[in-house]
Amino acid sequence: MGVYNCAETLPESIESILSQTYEYWELIICDDASTDRTLSVALDYSRKYPEKIKVIRNEKNLRLAGALNHCLQHVTGKYVARMDGDDLSMPDRLRKQVDFLENHPEYQVVGTGMISFDQYSVRGVTLCEMNPNPSIIVKKVPFCHATILMRAETYRALGGYRINRRTRRMEDLDLWIRFFEHGYRGFNLQEPLYKVREDHSALKRRKLTYSIDAAVLVFQACRRLKLPVKNYLYVLKPVLAGLAPAYLMNLYHRRRLSRLS
Repeated sequence: MGVYNCAETLPESIESILSQTYEYWELIICDDASTDRTLSVALDYSRKYPEKIKVIRNEKNLRLAGALNHCLQHVTGKYVARMDGDDLSMPDRLRKQVDFLENHPEYQVVGTGMISFDQYSVRGVTLCEMNPNPSIIVKKVPFCHATILMRAETYRALGGYRINRRTRRMEDLDLWIRFFEHGYRGFNLQEPLYKVREDHSALKRRKLTYSIDAAVLVFQACRRLKLPVKNYLYVLKPVLAGLAPAYLMNLYHRRRLSRLS
């Protein structure tokens, strides 16, 4: 869990891990040089659960990829799960993901569905393709990054997350390009076992420069994964999304989410 300035939501996120039905876990929290009480909150929990929760800290802000790489240096388990400091894991999340990888050695990562919610209500559910192939990466994410459980040996083989200008907000897209380059396979459980906190202003905060970064990575995906020429058209998709008014993007995302029954 890489955390930055999330003191208000961090307790609920940590409690969702403490409530897991799977018992054999260790929570590694990397505070990315927060300027609020995030570090203090994390340390309070580590003192209360010293055998289960470990807190480390970056001296300067390294963004998410840097924080996650710092966490990976302290991993001792067979599997590594992602978690954000303002989100929630459903009680059976870890148990179901571990069971899946234990019983399916042909896969290196397993993701889950994701429930989006804001301060008002549940917005909807995102389900990624069950068995994504490399070509999907130019159209949409193959796995919801925050939901994944990956074999630790796979993370090590990939060298963790890369830190450069193009991956500053796209560390997951770069990871999946390298994942498929290695010939690895992943699966998505068709069940929402993770809750992601999204507010209405989130899309307004996304800069066009980040969209250009995404376009460059999509181009690299087409080239490095040797995708058919038609896939290069998707290079324009993130740029167009970056140019679109925020209200149109919010409307698009609302329609994309499947509604809860």
